[in-house]
Amino acid sequence: MEYLEIIYQITQLLLLVWFGFCVIYITVLAISGIFFKQSNVKKNSRPLPKVALLIPAYKENEVIIHTAKEALKQDYGNYDVVVIADSLETETLTILKSLEIIVIEVSFEKSTKAKALNITMAKLKEEYQLVVVLDADNIMSEDVLSIFAQKYSDGYNVIQGHRTAKNQETGFSMLDAISEEMNNHLYCRGTQTVGLTSRLIGSGMAFDYKMFKNLMKDIDAVGGFDKVLELELVDSGNPIHYVESAYIYDEKVSQSAVFSNQRTRWISAQFYYLKKYFWGSVAKLLKGNVNYFMKAAQLFFPPRMLFPVLLFILFTVAVIVKNPLFILIWGASFALIVFSYSIAIPKKLWTKELLMAILSLPKAIFVMMLAIFNLKGANDQFIHTPHTIKRSQIKSNV
Repeated sequence: MEYLEIIYQITQLLLLVWFGFCVIYITVLAISGIFFKQSNVKKNSRPLPKVALLIPAYKENEVIIHTAKEALKQDYGNYDVVVIADSLETETLTILKSLEIIVIEVSFEKSTKAKALNITMAKLKEEYQLVVVLDADNIMSEDVLSIFAQKYSDGYNVIQGHRTAKNQETGFSMLDAISEEMNNHLYCRGTQTVGLTSRLIGSGMAFDYKMFKNLMKDIDAVGGFDKVLELELVDSGNPIHYVESAYIYDEKVSQSAVFSNQRTRWISAQFYYLKKYFWGSVAKLLKGNVNYFMKAAQLFFPPRMLFPVLLFILFTVAVIVKNPLFILIWGASFALIVFSYSIAIPKKLWTKELLMAILSLPKAIFVMMLAIFNLKGANDQFIHTPHTIKRSQIKSNV
């Protein structure tokens, strides 16, 4: 029994270091996000750019035509829509080529977003100053390119727009919508408020064209290319600037099977890049690169949906073994996480649909746990998330 007690105490201390750091980090960002203020100072340090709007579309026959048509409705005049057609049907290609857009067909033995972007930029002949990357299901507010172009003119080389849900019709899509907005609050609003760089989301993002092309040529990630790009940007001294008013509507997953596949891909990428970059980030921290370390440290966080569950289990175990110190520690940690999550959910989502999402939580947690046990090889293959939502189904969140 004495050995079991020692093992228990050591395990508790190790978890306290890990989970304690995560709880404090998340709580600070949650509170900081409340005080976020967007900088709207116009510097006009360089001319407004010509924009390449790149839309990779892998087997996205259901939505890409609609997305391309919507992309042509921007109120900014100097841009080209470029659809990267990977494994699209002939009929879809015919319709796309009839629009006033550029269609670049690509084909790979193993498709990835990074490959599609790299081969497209190698083929483009036109000179651009700014590149914007969308997903095939993304619909932008009509002023997004104008906002991005002005921010570029003001001197920002990396800009992340406000990606938000365009559908909330099921418990799972509502959970996904909540998760997206919590990420915006914590890792965009919160980090920018405390003086750290914002996050990249993977779409609805804009870059100085030459810088992006140069960085991307060395990236061939199967999953989570945005995480690699994020670290490369921070390492090269290019902070990411979050713009709250640039709305990009993104389809949220509505079914548990798709939710599971998506989370498997995300968790797999997180663990893969944690192993690859964390210890190097410690070395960079010692050299003064706090931003890089904090970005890598986020990969150390437990999956958000499971974190409160883990803390509650630890609290319950402490109660069972009658350990007053850890009852207090894990009870306080659980309370802080619930508090932080609550204030990270925007007021617009505190609706009756939130109850639907709460009722879906047990199944979502179960799906997340299955995803963790299904990670083997997940980062070696492209796991596609299908999209089907049309404009008529979009529920505005502005």
